[in-house]
Amino acid sequence: MKRTRTDWNIMKGLLAMVGPLWKIMGLAIVLGTIGNLMASFVPIFGAMGLASYMDHAFLAPENAILPASALVPPNQAPSIAGWILIAILLCGIFRGVVKYAEQACNHYIAFRLLALIRHKIFAVLRRLAPAKLDGKDKGSLIAMITSDIEQLEVFYAHTISPVMIALLTTLVMEVVFIKIHPLLGVVALFFYVLVGVVVPFVNSRLEGNTGIEYRSRFGQLNQILYDNLLGLREILQFSMEEKRKEYFLQENQKMEEANLRMKEKEALSMIGTDILLIVAGIVMFLCSGCLAQAGWITVGEAVVATVAMMSSFGPVVALAALSNTLRQTLASGERVLDLLEEMPVCEDLLEGADWISGDIAFHGVDFSYENGAMIPFLTDFTHEFPQGKISGIHGSSGCGKSTLLKLLMRYYLPNAGEITYGITDVNQMKTEALRKSIAFVDQDTFLFSDTIEANIRLGKLDATRKEVEEAAKKASIHEMIMSLPNGYETKLSELGESVSGGERQRIGLARAFLHDASYLFLDEPTSNIDSLNEGMILKSLRQYGADHTVLLVSHRESTMKIAEEVLEVPFIELNN
Repeated sequence: MKRTRTDWNIMKGLLAMVGPLWKIMGLAIVLGTIGNLMASFVPIFGAMGLASYMDHAFLAPENAILPASALVPPNQAPSIAGWILIAILLCGIFRGVVKYAEQACNHYIAFRLLALIRHKIFAVLRRLAPAKLDGKDKGSLIAMITSDIEQLEVFYAHTISPVMIALLTTLVMEVVFIKIHPLLGVVALFFYVLVGVVVPFVNSRLEGNTGIEYRSRFGQLNQILYDNLLGLREILQFSMEEKRKEYFLQENQKMEEANLRMKEKEALSMIGTDILLIVAGIVMFLCSGCLAQAGWITVGEAVVATVAMMSSFGPVVALAALSNTLRQTLASGERVLDLLEEMPVCEDLLEGADWISGDIAFHGVDFSYENGAMIPFLTDFTHEFPQGKISGIHGSSGCGKSTLLKLLMRYYLPNAGEITYGITDVNQMKTEALRKSIAFVDQDTFLFSDTIEANIRLGKLDATRKEVEEAAKKASIHEMIMSLPNGYETKLSELGESVSGGERQRIGLARAFLHDASYLFLDEPTSNIDSLNEGMILKSLRQYGADHTVLLVSHRESTMKIAEEVLEVPFIELNN
């Protein structure tokens, strides 16, 4: 909830994304200005028609802006009234057309930009992953991708154009007031600035960080909901429904309280703005009346000035109301900009070696995670895993075995030392080539909401059905798949919840076997698998390891039986 940017810097960052759409935005501003002027001039034209009669009922002063010689003769007043009526009708009709065109332009810009921002977000996530998603706040990230980006529509469709439209409309109306009398121009300018600049500024200061707090609470609530959905079985199993419900309701209450504080300030802002509009009309009426009484303007001009003041506040009031939602928008904008500018823990390498081979070696490697305490780290670690053999990494849960594989995959960079494949440093290889040469089976296999065949075929998109089946047999999952009514065409539910944890692991293994990479890294591949299937999988791994380099991470001693050498890892300490 802490601010790291000023409002101006956030707006500059968001404006920088407009790019080639400036021309359409310029058209929207022109159309919006014309539309608002038409709306203002409907009552102004009506007042002018009334003034054409009224100025004959009162003697025109000698120093009036419109002298008696310029007044409409009584016999021509009906004709002028007819032209004014036509002007009012035309303004009313074209106001709707122009307003529609303006909104179409603004929303075209907004939705094009939202699509562009989403594209950039996913491109950044690809660049930041996998470290960015390694135990991070995924619920808050989902809230950013969805609601935060949607909130930016307010900025692009309802902020940029209204500000420029209010400025241009105010300038035109100032010319009208100054034409009647310069003093009235000063009065109008005072209230325009008060409503369009001072009120939003005061609202912004009064609201403080309420909008930011609301967006942050909203993201946190998304995280809780995300956790509840993924952990629903555990919640039911351990009868935690009431506790999780209470926790959710508490966080929801905090979000609602932040929203209520924001709405209260919005209501006060609206009341204050309405009072200022009434005061503006009264002051203009009194000033123009005094000028008419003093003989500086006609009575009709006083009426026109008062009506013009009351009818021209639309764009300026929009700015005052805008400040109520702008805080939320800027909070969302800051979160989005922070992500777009976030630097990856480890940049992908586009240049370097195109292939990898040889022994895997750690040379005096130091490593520690940057986030939080109680995170395992390496100190001056040196070890070699020979090519073409099955090497085991054994140790208790949480001792840091998986960290070794993540360093080898270049998810993270060591703080010191080198990691090599053969004679080539991992930082001298193309990242794409490195990961294509490795099949990595994580302990938490992710399955897409697609067919079983499509999920296995991720390892090799152009694989035949026969190749898919052979890989499934090696992973000891073929018979289970064939027992299903639709076999390999069986569609899995979201997150693969329709199969067991062990079956998910075996599908992940089938992917790896199908990928047939030079190196196979396995992180607890049999942790959810019974001993019978484990034996069959280990047999396949032994055959696979005859001409591949296999690194097998596990806390199970039974899994380590196929390893030709085993590295015990009590050397990894814990931060205290």
